[in-house]
Amino acid sequence: MPDSPPVGRRERKKAATRQAIADAALELFLDHGFERVSVRDVAERADVSTTTLFAHFPSKEALVFDREESIDAKLTAAVRERPAGQGVVEALRAHALTSWVSIKSDPRLDRFTALVDGTPALSEYAERMWMRHAGTLSTVIAEELGREVDDLACSALARFALEIPTLAKGRHDPRATVETVFDLLVHGWQSQIEPGGAVTGSDED
Repeated sequence: MPDSPPVGRRERKKAATRQAIADAALELFLDHGFERVSVRDVAERADVSTTTLFAHFPSKEALVFDREESIDAKLTAAVRERPAGQGVVEALRAHALTSWVSIKSDPRLDRFTALVDGTPALSEYAERMWMRHAGTLSTVIAEELGREVDDLACSALARFALEIPTLAKGRHDPRATVETVFDLLVHGWQSQIEPGGAVTGSDED
């Protein structure tokens, strides 16, 4: 695979500005609440104009989910650029272990989750975003497997995989949670049941 072309100065500056805006927005929203902070407040904190802010983010809600586009790109790459001989499910497992597990170490995670869950506009935006990611992933899986775009199995796999960050929330060992869920996908429910009806891979507090 050829190396990616080097990122130019203009692109680096654009990315830095976007990151500065996103960082300023999250800091203000976490400290004061989403509704009490205006777009102008964010622009002033990031030292940009509101015009520049909207050139990077189409809405106030989008400021909170600044990685939305990169998530779609990474999900697509995880499936399409997987190593030869690796199945789609295992490619998604590898992606989850490298991308989603690390999120658990972010010290702002609990406050971020509370912000989104406690703000109806953000909760609704997050749900729509989740559906877009599911649609993207489902389409990519279907294309890779040579199936119809609306294939039910591909849609189910995409949605199940994207639920993993939620399933891992609040558990002591998110890596073990990811492994258990993907083992379930690969081997089925019966493999999770021990003789006597006990469920393997549980993460009890």
